[in-house]
Amino acid sequence: MKLDILAVGAHPDDVELGCGATLLKEISLGKKVGILDLTRGELGTRGSAEIRDQEAKAAAKILGVEVRENLAFSDGFFINDKAHQLEIIKIIRKYKPTIVLCNAFDDRHIDHSKGSKLVSDACFLSGLVKIETTLNGEVQEAWRPKQVYHYIQWKNIEPDFVVDVSGFIDTKLAAVKAYSSQFYDPKSNEPTSPITSKNFLDSIVYRAQDLGRLIGVSHAEGFNTERYVAVENLDKLI
Repeated sequence: MKLDILAVGAHPDDVELGCGATLLKEISLGKKVGILDLTRGELGTRGSAEIRDQEAKAAAKILGVEVRENLAFSDGFFINDKAHQLEIIKIIRKYKPTIVLCNAFDDRHIDHSKGSKLVSDACFLSGLVKIETTLNGEVQEAWRPKQVYHYIQWKNIEPDFVVDVSGFIDTKLAAVKAYSSQFYDPKSNEPTSPITSKNFLDSIVYRAQDLGRLIGVSHAEGFNTERYVAVENLDKLI
């Protein structure tokens, strides 16, 4: 299966939070989209890896993605080395995405910036023909995504471009709330964390509203690029 977009997150729920509405919009336009989680989020303050596995499946169903895989890297301790890069390269070559979306350049959680650089490096290396990988006993062809974009997470990083996601924010919120173990629940007796507050849950909407305000639409999601964004001509801009 060839994907148009592969969205990668260090933890289950990163993709939903960072670019869920964009994925929903692209799927509505006929694009084939998949998700790759690097870890099972086993170090999360609330819940467990097993609970997160089920929540990730539920969220994927809400989003309508073609496929979701998890590499089960060690939460909090994975590193950017050859072994980890090769596992991601195998996935890139398996699905041949045109666009890869991944974690923020810099963020509060150390796995986000680590995952950002790891995935970016793997995307480049995946295009080198002298790096050999096999899947199910067959040698894979080299493949390099055309674009790598980084979604915005905890920190208010200034985006290089924003996507109009008007009409998709409610379904994005439903996908986020599929991770019921992780976010605001006034009835929960588990320990609190920065992401368990009502303010954090509300921020999903008010950030999208603010980015939308800046481009004259109701909601938007922001992204950073690794190179200049080129336009064919000026009338293609909003």
